This record gives sequence, structure tokens and C-alpha cells, in this order.
Amino acid sequence: MTHSLAPIRSLCLAALVLAALPCAALAQTPNADPSSDTPFNSMAIARDEADACRVPKPPADLAETAYMRNGYRAILRILIAEEALASESCTCLLDQFTWDQALTALPRFQTSDNPRLPFNVLELYAKADALEAQVVEACAE
Repeated sequence: MTHSLAPIRSLCLAALVLAALPCAALAQTPNADPSSDTPFNSMAIARDEADACRVPKPPADLAETAYMRNGYRAILRILIAEEALASESCTCLLDQFTWDQALTALPRFQTSDNPRLPFNVLELYAKADALEAQVVEACAE
């Protein structure tokens, strides 16, 4: 006597599909807060207070490569820290600076005539870190 496994396979597949339906429905349930208009898959994590004065990532149209954008970000960090030290200010000065100022300051930080690598980003980041540490130290007093 030969038995076909096809009906058993079909029954198991149907049971599996029925068991998965509630999970799929839960995964597509919208946010529980009806006043929120942000979809779940695009929710951003709120920035910490300490990050509120952190120089953000530069806009993509600032420079062609990430290397250049990172360099301009470091330059802006340096400019802000230098201003904070010069003015003895312990408040966030980020809103007083623009990306255009970082572009304008390029000649001061340029270490090469190569237009694709005009500066050493690692050195700029080290200088920015050191200046920011000085600001933190001066403000702690």
C-alpha cells in the first residue's frame, strides 16, 4: 500500500501560513500614538543634550567626497573651539558658524596642492579634539 505525502505537506503548509498571519499583522501595526505622523521605520533617535552642540555631518553637496566633507567638519570644529577659547565662552557657538566659513578657512589648513586631498583629515580631527578638550577644561573651572 502506497501513501502519498502530498496531502500532509499541503496541510502542514496551510497550518504554517495560518500560524504566521497574526505575526505579520502585528509587524504592520501602525504606531500606537495617533498624534505622531512619523512612520515607525523612519523614526530618528533623539539627540542627547551633550550632542546638541556637536557639529553635524556635513551636507552631501558640500564636497564631492566623504574625505573632503570630513575635513570641512573638522575645520568647523576647530573654528568653533578657537572662538570659544578666544571669547571665553562656555555656551554653544554652533549656531554662529556656517559651512561656508569652513570652506573659506581651507587655505589656512591646506597641506597639499592636490585638490582631492588638500588636507590631512586625521591631523585636523586631532587638532579639533585637542581644542575641544581645552574648551571643556576651561569651562570646568
